[in-house]
Amino acid sequence: MCGIVGYVGKRQVVPVLLDGLRRLEYRGYDSAGVAIAQNGTVKVSKKAGRLSELEEVVPYEEFSQATIGIGHTRWATHGKPTDDNAHPHQDCTGDFTVIHNGIIENYAELRRELKEKGHVFRSETDTEVIAHLFEELYEDNLEETMKKVIARLEGSYALVVVSVRDKNKLLAARQDSPLVIGLGKGENLLASDIPALLPYTRETIIMEDGQLAILTEDSVTIKDIKGNTIEPKIFHVHWDDVAAEKAGYEHFMLKEIHEQPKALKDTLAGRITEDNKVKFAEGFALTPEMVRDIEKVYLIACGTAYHAGLVGKHLIEKLVGIPAEADVASEFRYRDPLVTDKTLVVVVSQSGETADTLAALRESKARGARVVAVTNVVGSSVAREADDVIYTWAGPEIAVASTKAYTTQLLALSLFAIYLAQERGKEATYLLEEIKKLPEKASRVLETEARIKELAEVIAKHDDAFYIGRGLDFAVSLEGQLKLKEISYIHAEAYPAGELKHGTLALITEGTPVISLATQPSLYEKTVSNIQEVKARGAYVVGIVKEGDEKINEHADVVINIPEVNPLLSPIIAVLPLQLLSYYAAVARGEDVDKPRNLAKSVTVE
Repeated sequence: MCGIVGYVGKRQVVPVLLDGLRRLEYRGYDSAGVAIAQNGTVKVSKKAGRLSELEEVVPYEEFSQATIGIGHTRWATHGKPTDDNAHPHQDCTGDFTVIHNGIIENYAELRRELKEKGHVFRSETDTEVIAHLFEELYEDNLEETMKKVIARLEGSYALVVVSVRDKNKLLAARQDSPLVIGLGKGENLLASDIPALLPYTRETIIMEDGQLAILTEDSVTIKDIKGNTIEPKIFHVHWDDVAAEKAGYEHFMLKEIHEQPKALKDTLAGRITEDNKVKFAEGFALTPEMVRDIEKVYLIACGTAYHAGLVGKHLIEKLVGIPAEADVASEFRYRDPLVTDKTLVVVVSQSGETADTLAALRESKARGARVVAVTNVVGSSVAREADDVIYTWAGPEIAVASTKAYTTQLLALSLFAIYLAQERGKEATYLLEEIKKLPEKASRVLETEARIKELAEVIAKHDDAFYIGRGLDFAVSLEGQLKLKEISYIHAEAYPAGELKHGTLALITEGTPVISLATQPSLYEKTVSNIQEVKARGAYVVGIVKEGDEKINEHADVVINIPEVNPLLSPIIAVLPLQLLSYYAAVARGEDVDKPRNLAKSVTVE
C-alpha cells in the first residue's frame, strides 16, 4: 500500500514530509514525491526509486519558508514505476495537487471524458483523473468541489488535495483506504498510517469511510459527504514506533492476515461489470478469439503460488472444460514440456521476480505459447515479459510467509477461470454473486481468532502434524502445512485423504495432530471415512468444515467452522483459519514469525 503524509503548521514542511515518508517505507514503494505550497504556488518534486533519490532533487533552499505540503510513496497499480507516474499529480493549470491511495475503478471512463474536454494527461495513473476533475468541477469553493469530485469516483481512496485556490489548508477524504489525522498544537498532520505522526503527536483521529477532513494549522473539521459536521473520536496512541508500523499488531504477518478482506475487495475492484461479466483492463489483451483457440493451460509457479495454481487448474477444468496442468516452475522447463501456440501458460508470482518462474515464462514464449502473468507488483519482470497481466492488488507483503498474496492469487485465478468460461460460451457467471461476498465472509472467519489461538497452543506442543483433504481441500491442505512448517518449524505434511492407507497411517500415533478439511460436498462422506481412520489410531483431529455441519462433531476433537460458500470458492475462505493456526503456533513456540530461518521473501536465484 502507498504512503501518504500531509502537514500544515509552522515548521519547515520538507523535513516533516520526508521524515514521515521514511517512517512509512516498511509498506513498500517504488517512487516518491512531495508537493510544497509557498507564495501562492504549489510545486512538485517526484522521482521513481527510493526516497534517497527524491531527496537529491528536492530544492530545499527554495522551500525553506514553506509550512504546508503533502508527500507520497507509490506502490504501483496503474502504470509502471516512473517519474511521471509518481505522485503527487496536478491538473492542467497546476492549481490542484492530489495524492491518493486506493483504486479508482471508473478512471478509464473519466479519463476519456476529460480528454474529450481538452484536459492533457501526463501519467498513466488512475489518480491523475482526480486532479483534472477538480479543475473541471471547481466553482469558487474547494470543499464543495471535493464533494462533487467524490460523487464521480467509484472505488477506494484515501485522497488529499492542496490548492492555490484555498491557501493554508489541506482537504482529505476516505473510502475503503486508511487515513489518520494527527492533532498538534499550532500544527496538524495526516498520514496513511500512524508511524508518520508519532514524532509530532500521539493524539489522532482515525477517519472513517465517507468522511471529509479540512485541516488548517489551528483546526481540524470532520464532515460527512452531505456536509454535516461530525464530532470525531480522539485515539491516543500508546504503541512504540515499531509496533505502530504494524498498526498495533505484534507481527506483520498477523497484520497482513487481517488485511485480507480489504485485499480481496481491491482485487475485485472494477473487474465485475454491471451486466455481470468479468473484465480485465490494463495490461490484458487476451481476446475472445484467442481464448477459443486454447487447447491446454499450464499454471506454473513456486511454493505458495504453486498451491494457488493447483486451485486454478481445478477451476479451469471444471468451468471451462480445457485440460489444465499445474507445474512447479523449477521442474517445468527441464522436462521438455509439450507447449505449442495453442497453449496458454499462466505464471503466478507474488513478487514477479521469481527466478524459476521467469525461466519457465521465457521457455514457454520461446515455444510459441501465450503467457498470462498473475502478480502483485506492477513493472516486475514477470509483468513486463508476459503477454497479459492480471494484478492481484494485494498491497506489499512484509512477512516472508505469504498470506494475502495467496488469497488474492486465488481470487484472481477464479475470475480468470470465469473469464475463460464466458468467452467460450460456458455458464460460470453464477459464481460472481458469491465472489462479491468473499470479503465479508473473510472478515467473519477472522472473528474466530481467539478460538484458533487456543487450538494453536495445543498444536505447538507437537513436533509433527498432518493435513488431509480431497479435491480442492487437498490443495488448501498443502498451503496449510507449508505455513505451519515455514514459521513454527513443526514438521508438517499434507496428503490427499484417500492416500493415508497407502503408508502414511504408519505415522499416526496417539495425539498426533491431523488437520482435516471437509468443505467439498461431493467428497464429504469419503473425507469423513478418512477422518475416522486417523481417529481410530489415536489422532488429535481438527475439522475445518462449513457452518451447520454437525456430523463432523462425532469424529473431530476440535471443529472450526467457516461460512457457507460455493465449493469452488471455498479455498479462499478455508485457508484463513490455517494461516491463523500457523501464526499462533509459531508465537507459542517463541519463533521469529516475520523472518523464518533460511527463507527469503523473493527467490531470485534458481
